[in-house]
Amino acid sequence: MSRRNPKGREINGIVLLDKDIGLSSNAALQKVKRLFFAKKAGHTGSLDPLASGILPICLGQATKVAQFLLDDDKRYFVRGKLGEISDTGDCEGVITRTQEYQHLDEASIIAAAMSFKGDILQIPPMYSALKKDGQPLYKLARQGIEIERPARPVSIHELNFIGYENGILTLDVSCSKGTYIRSLIQDIGDKLGCGAHVVELRRTGFAHIDISEAITFAELERLVTDDYQQLDAHIFPSENMLPAIDSISLTAEQADNIKYGRAVKCNKQGLLHKVKLFDQDQLFLGIGELSEDGTIQPKRLFV
Repeated sequence: MSRRNPKGREINGIVLLDKDIGLSSNAALQKVKRLFFAKKAGHTGSLDPLASGILPICLGQATKVAQFLLDDDKRYFVRGKLGEISDTGDCEGVITRTQEYQHLDEASIIAAAMSFKGDILQIPPMYSALKKDGQPLYKLARQGIEIERPARPVSIHELNFIGYENGILTLDVSCSKGTYIRSLIQDIGDKLGCGAHVVELRRTGFAHIDISEAITFAELERLVTDDYQQLDAHIFPSENMLPAIDSISLTAEQADNIKYGRAVKCNKQGLLHKVKLFDQDQLFLGIGELSEDGTIQPKRLFV
């Protein structure tokens, strides 16, 4: 009789989890890893416990492409409460100040929100995972320490007004990597002169992925069987999650060289950029870097 590997299964690919509110990204990762009995797993594009929505969970070799997923755009559904300022920028923090907002009309609120559409400079919040001298900012914030954070360029591609009622502003936001929705809501509140903080946040889009393609943990639990087949049907191939990266098919000889970490020449040229590499049987080998002279350097390989 064969025994189950106590270290887990060697499975590769990405699970598009619809994370529940109240879970940290790491807690969600560990739950999915245990459910799939995966030997190795990681997540990309962290979500705060307050937030729900798409959290890609990378299993096995797919952890090697997590860094490339981080470069993709995101989409969020967000509700912000005007007139209240939170130390964390969301409803999990302490309300440090209240200000009048009742005099504001919908037109002025929409105008303030829309002024942030496009390329903007944004100051990251203290309650974030960014580091200063190796220390996460949120740990400093919990000690009552605030440091100066330089503004960073981000892009708000789309900003759609959904509604405003009883002090709650509801928006649909499409943005570049590195955008903090908490900072966006705070900045809108500051522009209105009343302050604001996030009361609900849901990631509804990740690169080309829509929330309709994601699955909740409760739904995954109902698919558990001894052979894992129903669960594994919800694992997406890593290469499918990287549509913005060009593909190159290699010959058998080129593929062998790449597998051993050696650079190869191809007939494609262009500015330095990342490429997906496939062997002669269209098996995904990993990520390479194509230089102007047609040289491909292996970067993150699955072999």
